[in-house]
Amino acid sequence: MPSCCDPRAYERLFDAAAARRDAARYRRKGLGNPARRLLGFLRGRVAGATVLEAGGGVGDLGIELLRAGAAHATNVELARTYEDEARALLAERGLAERVTREIGDFAVLAGEPADVVVLNRVLCCYPDARAILRAAAARASALVALSLPRDDWWMRLGATLCNPVASLRYRGWRFEVHRLALVRGELARAGFREAATHQGLVWRSFLFER
Repeated sequence: MPSCCDPRAYERLFDAAAARRDAARYRRKGLGNPARRLLGFLRGRVAGATVLEAGGGVGDLGIELLRAGAAHATNVELARTYEDEARALLAERGLAERVTREIGDFAVLAGEPADVVVLNRVLCCYPDARAILRAAAARASALVALSLPRDDWWMRLGATLCNPVASLRYRGWRFEVHRLALVRGELARAGFREAATHQGLVWRSFLFER
């Protein structure tokens, strides 16, 4: 299956300056709220596990999952612009040998399965929700943890208003508000049931288990 996404559009938005800001924020404050929710869902369930994350950016959530007991983490990132900051964070924490970083489209790349697959704030940046959810379900042997924007009318309106400007500025990137029913349906068809949920003002967080 060909990739639906031009990496250059993502690298224009998630550029090296954004990566530096993300790494600096993590050093100062730790994880952001959606990632913290997913960590809370997974804490106590990742001892000795392998973790596969799509679009993990500088790798902050992967680092915290390793600290929570995971054995190894793999991050598949579409944008190359995160790599320097991600590797610096791993070196600071002595975790470089326990993390694999790959560049490519998670929904397209073939790869090894993992115990846990994480999609933190990824669906909002990926137009083909079915493709990336099916890839996650196919590679997760036990758990899928994800966060995505609420699909309320006001979020859809915001996306409609901002996307023409975003498409011009970043030449290909759009903010996506996918229907929650689609997410639940795809994972249910793959044999997963909803195990934990948090409904935030902007972000919804979920844990699905096989």
